[in-house]
Amino acid sequence: MGLRTYIVEDNATIRENLIGTLEELTPVKAVGVAETENEGKSWLMQNTAQWDLAIVDLFLRQGSGLGVIEACRNRDPAQKVVVLSNYATSDMRRRCEQL
Repeated sequence: MGLRTYIVEDNATIRENLIGTLEELTPVKAVGVAETENEGKSWLMQNTAQWDLAIVDLFLRQGSGLGVIEACRNRDPAQKVVVLSNYATSDMRRRCEQL
């Protein structure tokens, strides 16, 4: 099995296309998805040994991807977080890097 990937994305079309593309082109296996900040934080914190990569959208219908990223702050160093956003300003990049 490849990278166990958890995806926090509220848009079902984007989420399904992302999963399909990643699984087709890379050694990635989606282990779960969330549509809200609370769902994402809860799963990632309760399943700390079950994921290698988290892909997080910054703008969610409920909550923010920033909260999900912050909740991952104490993750294992081997676990990685990738941020997706259409709002990639230098300030937003800096905020994400600080988390």
